[in-house]
Amino acid sequence: MPHTGTTSLDTERLYSEVSHFYARQMQALDDGRTEDWAETFTEDGVFVLHGGHDRAVGRQALAASSSKARAALAEQGIRHRHWLGMLTVDPRPDGSVAARCYALVVATALGGTPVVHRSTVCEDLLVREGTGPWLVKHRQVSRDDLT
Repeated sequence: MPHTGTTSLDTERLYSEVSHFYARQMQALDDGRTEDWAETFTEDGVFVLHGGHDRAVGRQALAASSSKARAALAEQGIRHRHWLGMLTVDPRPDGSVAARCYALVVATALGGTPVVHRSTVCEDLLVREGTGPWLVKHRQVSRDDLT
């Protein structure tokens, strides 16, 4: 890993901030607060799924897409929970952060047993606007079952 001029303490603080950001972001999504979830992206944020087959650009499109997916799951009586782990954070000279993690999507049918629905890799470019919170500028999610 190249040396970026950050200290171990800086990296630990950054890791903690990004980990906390993801916890709040995924809980908003899983709780159905799609507008709140979309607000964790930049105004022109990009979300690319499945090798580019699904793509949303901008908060309005992100909120609409996640709301539609949530409604489809509710109709089927299924709840999704996202579990992120194996997080790495790499600060860049411009102040942005390249973050990468494994993301499991656990699906539970009402009255059923939780099952791993998908195993993915999530790669984000995180930025701050001024002194505000971290925001996703670009997200690429790759499913393990697709090439």
